[in-house]
Amino acid sequence: MDVTFMPLSDKDAEELVKFLTTNSFPYHRITAPSEELVRQLILEGRFDADGVCTYWVFGDNQRLGLVILERLESQCPTFDLRLVEEARGQGSGVPVLQALTDLVFTDRPGSHRFAGRTREDNIAMRKTFLRSGFLKEAHYREDWPLDDGQWVASVTYAVLRRDWELGTMTEFVWEDVDQP
Repeated sequence: MDVTFMPLSDKDAEELVKFLTTNSFPYHRITAPSEELVRQLILEGRFDADGVCTYWVFGDNQRLGLVILERLESQCPTFDLRLVEEARGQGSGVPVLQALTDLVFTDRPGSHRFAGRTREDNIAMRKTFLRSGFLKEAHYREDWPLDDGQWVASVTYAVLRRDWELGTMTEFVWEDVDQP
């Protein structure tokens, strides 16, 4: 799949509102944002501000979704990826995430790591991370509040620039301290 990214422009506000209000995002904190909320987020700079840049994601000339790159001023940018409902489960996640990693490390020479986070029950995204060369680095218990008052863990994955350049994956030992 040929993946491309087009920066969100000031003229895209209506398309952004439509995209975010007509798709459901079950593994995000706000699963079905209202039009009012999206417009408020636009005004507050959620999609375009210092350290934040948003792109439309295209695959084979079709809009697949939206990605918000965050913490761009740091050595470890992060992202929020939202695919249209029709693109989910179709195998597009891996090429999108690989192309996104290429974009970040190519355009941001100061970036040392690139990371993303999801809920523990988002198995499809967790597999996408692994298939895209990301390594699980953290598992935060009861870190993600649900609407019903329950909590689930959040899981963070990252890829190092060095591993991206070499096509390798630096592993580490999870349990490195003997228990008493």
